[in-house]
Amino acid sequence: MKVSVISLVILVCAIVLISGVSAQDVDTRAGYSVTPAGNLHLPAVMSPMTAGTITQGQTNWYSLVVPSGKTSLTVDLNWGYAPNSLSLTAIAPDGTIGPFYDASDGVMDGRIFMTISRTGGIAPGTWKFRVYGVSVSGTQSYNFIIY
Repeated sequence: MKVSVISLVILVCAIVLISGVSAQDVDTRAGYSVTPAGNLHLPAVMSPMTAGTITQGQTNWYSLVVPSGKTSLTVDLNWGYAPNSLSLTAIAPDGTIGPFYDASDGVMDGRIFMTISRTGGIAPGTWKFRVYGVSVSGTQSYNFIIY
């Protein structure tokens, strides 16, 4: 099998881009660090899980009041069907973080599982979360939880 130089260059660029996105993303404007949640264990206290549905181009909003002194939030948007693409954006009281996509947590699995943190604590107040149907065939169901 013969591989063209252009195909090889495209493959190398794709690998570099995916590995760079999956490692860690930092929002330097507000000092937030966003990392894949990976093997994180669920805490005893969390927001209620929300089950929703979304279509192509649709936006769903969620919010959470964050008390002062909290150092991180973990968000888990799970639709479980990688061919459909959703995005998640966090709007903190002091800035916007994201958007994040399926590969942002290092795995293409129909899930965005990220921890948002900041040394000295995250901004207290109302955080809003935007779930957007980037590329959805039909209607996609999902679960969303913040803790």
